Amino acid sequence: MNYEIKVLNENLIQYKECLFNSVIPFWSTYSLDKENGGYYTCLDSKGEVYDTDKFTWMQAREVWCFSHIYNRYGKEYEYLLDAAKLGVEFLLKYSRNENGDFYFAVDNTGKPLIAPYNIYSDCFACIAFAEYSYAIKDKKYLDLAKEIYQNIQKRKDNPKGKYSKQEPHERKFHAFGFSMIQINLAQILKRFDDNPMYDEMIKNETKLIVDNHFDIENEIIYERVSLDKRTFFCMENRLLCPGHTCELIWFLAKSAEANNDDNLINLLAKGLLWTLKRGWDNKYGGLYYYQDSMGYPTEKVESNMKLWWVHAEALYATLYLYSLTNDKELFCWYEKIHNWSFAHFNDEEYGEWYGYLERDGSLAKTLKGGKWKGMFHLPRVLMESISTIEEILSKEF
Repeated sequence: MNYEIKVLNENLIQYKECLFNSVIPFWSTYSLDKENGGYYTCLDSKGEVYDTDKFTWMQAREVWCFSHIYNRYGKEYEYLLDAAKLGVEFLLKYSRNENGDFYFAVDNTGKPLIAPYNIYSDCFACIAFAEYSYAIKDKKYLDLAKEIYQNIQKRKDNPKGKYSKQEPHERKFHAFGFSMIQINLAQILKRFDDNPMYDEMIKNETKLIVDNHFDIENEIIYERVSLDKRTFFCMENRLLCPGHTCELIWFLAKSAEANNDDNLINLLAKGLLWTLKRGWDNKYGGLYYYQDSMGYPTEKVESNMKLWWVHAEALYATLYLYSLTNDKELFCWYEKIHNWSFAHFNDEEYGEWYGYLERDGSLAKTLKGGKWKGMFHLPRVLMESISTIEEILSKEF
């Protein structure tokens, strides 16, 4: 048995332990609000609720996750459908305004708190209803997901609408984050709906990103660019986010594999290596949250922190691209990210991962969930990693 197979076998056991005996029990035990519906996502290290407000994108992500676990693993996890239903009913009852847009936040009883300025709430609600529809075999939720998807397309050119602070004709940057979510929306919806518009969406958004955000000459993937190729000497124009880039790369690679696009897969593998080499902290280990492409300070005071989702996405991106290319350098990165992440984020005593570390890897915040951290990145990456490793191993024997 070669070294890589030995590591993958060991990590497969660890991922299953983390997902099934740590992450799922943590959220299904402490997060459910059985009195008001929906979920509490602001949980401390032991799972105690420290804030009862409910953030729509966190509610929707948790619905998707509970539903997807059942859809992937079957009857043993049928009990999670009750948990998913708790979130679905809360979203339907309280989370949309009269235009069908989703509030960013409501209180624990469903009273609106923050206006629907953030289209990502709608995006995650869309995949939540689609996944739940498939889980319970009720088409009305898929129909709702498709309705939300169409509403997103109407809003996408000006997603914040009246809530935008930007002057309309100045420095119009394209952030690949929304294109990335559009690709993921289409990838998920096409599993349940055979409309060819999803493939067209993936094709167009992929071309937009690769043509504009990939700087092959300088080996950089930019977070934000001006589509008219203008450059500005400002922090926003130079911003890099290693975690976002890793997430983007494995999304694109999924479609590239499905289309047998080896050229794109090879470009993505190169781009992943650019990102990791630039983003890795050679003094303390781990990946920076944000960076400036020219090495200047960023506008983000948290740039040097180490975040759970950044490392989770980098872990799966390296594993998946290794599975497609058999690139030994990518495997070395995968092993390094795995070892650092589980040594620093994983809480064996109370379960789940901590979310926020200082640059040196020490704990910055004891929370396991909050306004920005919920049941999503880690369980998704664990599920994808389990499947990818099992596929690799099946080819070896």
